[in-house]
Amino acid sequence: MEIKEERIKGLFSIQPRVFGDERGYFIESFSEKKYAALLGNFKFVQDNQSSSSKGVLRGLHFQNPPFDQGKLVQVIKGSALDVAVDIRKNSPTYGQHVSIILNEKDKNQFWIPPGFAHGFCALEDNTIFSYKCTNYYSPENEVSLLWNDQSLNIDWKIANPNISEKDKKGIEFLNFMSPF
Repeated sequence: MEIKEERIKGLFSIQPRVFGDERGYFIESFSEKKYAALLGNFKFVQDNQSSSSKGVLRGLHFQNPPFDQGKLVQVIKGSALDVAVDIRKNSPTYGQHVSIILNEKDKNQFWIPPGFAHGFCALEDNTIFSYKCTNYYSPENEVSLLWNDQSLNIDWKIANPNISEKDKKGIEFLNFMSPF
């Protein structure tokens, strides 16, 4: 497995080893012992999966402490642009983001610790997105930042994405008071 810290401290892209031949492939998508040694101790309590058509954008979401979540994300089928925005008030990269392409071909993963808003945009039809979470979903503690906030300057790679009504009502970053 290869692991690379992204330009924002705490975000890691992960490339599991892929063993493939004419029959297909095998990967170890998670090992608590290996990931704890690389990323620190954490416990996953919930796995989520979504299916999206090309152009569906979900985010930018996070949960307020003490319900904050770390997420290990990957695409099982298709491809997606995955984005993490630093919302840690005392971070030198506060308000900055990292975006990476996750896809079924590379089988790559992205570790997003608590203190980041997260979103993704499906780049292909029938994209299946999977994520392991370190805390349970708590709808009353979920917050959405406005996906197209000009101050965040995120290039989602899709013109006119399909956005939920909830995400259309996200908070503008300049009006946001981070709990982190």
